[in-house]
Amino acid sequence: MPVFLQKLIPKLIGYYLNFLVWFSPKKAAKKAFLVFIKVRKGRVLPNQKTFLDNAKFEVLSMDKNDIQIYNWPGKKETVLLVHGWESNTWRWHKLIEKLQNADYNIIAFDAPAHGYSSGGNLHVPLYADTVQQVLTKYRPTTVIGHSMGGMTVLYNESLHPNKTIEKIVTIGSPSEFHEILAHYKNLLGFNSKVLKALKNLVHNKFQFTAEEFSSSKFVENNTKKGLLFHDKLDMIAPYHASVDVHKHWKGSELVSTEGLGHSMHQDGVNEKIVSFLEG
Repeated sequence: MPVFLQKLIPKLIGYYLNFLVWFSPKKAAKKAFLVFIKVRKGRVLPNQKTFLDNAKFEVLSMDKNDIQIYNWPGKKETVLLVHGWESNTWRWHKLIEKLQNADYNIIAFDAPAHGYSSGGNLHVPLYADTVQQVLTKYRPTTVIGHSMGGMTVLYNESLHPNKTIEKIVTIGSPSEFHEILAHYKNLLGFNSKVLKALKNLVHNKFQFTAEEFSSSKFVENNTKKGLLFHDKLDMIAPYHASVDVHKHWKGSELVSTEGLGHSMHQDGVNEKIVSFLEG
């Protein structure tokens, strides 16, 4: 799709929502929510296929979705990897190499609507339900989440403290849902009336407000050891997100970088993760 269309289409949707909200706030909110949770990228690409196909383990049926599980066997403890929005398990390939060299048992999976897993939509509560079922089945001692995956792990841990988990790592993860909605509002250009209707829909559907959904709140009673990575120049998830989480998480360490970007695939990051696991 041409770049100008990629920029134009969100604005056209925003104009439509601004028009629709005057006649039916609920319909405008529903449309805004469906656009928000629609996954458009993240399926397995040709250059990712060989790496992922060689590690396919099993497919788990969870609610309405079939979830692809991967395993790289090892003799040490089990580590679970949770990828971010519009990504898939391949994003971990460099870390997986480090973990394999250290002989950890590695479990990963493609989120609903990502990679080889079925579905078309994703939001954090749905992702958390999936994470919890995977945690229950494979009982890892460490969970590592990138971006939305990290936020999901912290949210799920606040709901279901898992006794088997000893350590949690997040990489470039957002914290405040109200900030995510504000970014979404600016991206589409819809007005405050639409935003209010969308927040009401979220509250009615999930029983929390946008302001209540906060990783910094989720970790207040978290007793696990945490390692937080965040780049100060991250253009996707703001650096202050991990700073705020670190302030509220007594057992956490914050590793701040500058210039490594949002994905943070660098060897230094992955080596620090392995050291944290072995420490």
